[in-house]
Amino acid sequence: MYNLYYKICFICLLTFAVHKSPAQLLDSLTLDTMQGHVSIQEALKNPDTVIKLVLRKQHLKTFPLEILQFKNLQYLDISKNTIKELPDSIFMLSQLQYLACSKTGLERVPKEIGQLSQLTYLNLNQNDLESLPPQIGNLEKLEILDLWSNNFSEYPATFSNLKSLRVLDLRNILISDEVQNSIINMLPKAKVYMSPSCKCKW
Repeated sequence: MYNLYYKICFICLLTFAVHKSPAQLLDSLTLDTMQGHVSIQEALKNPDTVIKLVLRKQHLKTFPLEILQFKNLQYLDISKNTIKELPDSIFMLSQLQYLACSKTGLERVPKEIGQLSQLTYLNLNQNDLESLPPQIGNLEKLEILDLWSNNFSEYPATFSNLKSLRVLDLRNILISDEVQNSIINMLPKAKVYMSPSCKCKW
C-alpha cells in the first residue's frame, strides 16, 4: 500500500515538473523598452523564452504560423508586411498583451481574437478592414484600440463591453453624425478620436 502511495506521489510530482507554467505578465513599460527577437529562426531555438517578437518590414506575405509556438509571447509587431488576414488559431497566443498589425493590407480579423484575454493594446491602423467580429467585445482588458484609416461601414455593438478601453482611434474613416454619436455613447469612459462627420447616410 505504501509503495502504491509513493508511486502516486512520484507521478504527481513528475507531472507538475513537466508542466510549464506561463511566464509572468510584464508591465507595458517593460514590454515597450525590452529587447525583442527580430528573427523567427533565432526565436525558434528557444521558443519558451520568447516574450517579444518584432517582425516589421520583413516582406512577410502571410502570418507566419511558427509564431504560434511561442506560448509565452506577450508582444507581437508584424506591421508593414503583406498580411491580409490573421489566422483563426491566433487564440493560441494566450499571453499576448500587445498586438500591432499596422499597414499590412489586413482585410479580415477572426472572431477568435476575442479569446486573447490579456490583450491591452491592439493596433490595426492603415488597413483594408470593413468590419470587426462582435467577439472584439470580449477583450475586457483592452485599453487602446487603433483603427485609424480603415474602410469600416459598420461597428459592432459589443464595443460597449470594452470597459477598460481608454482610447479608440477612428480618424480618417468616413462616419456619419449618427454613427459617431452612437460610438461615443457606447464608450462613455474612452477618448474617441474621429475625423469630422462625412454628413453621409448609409
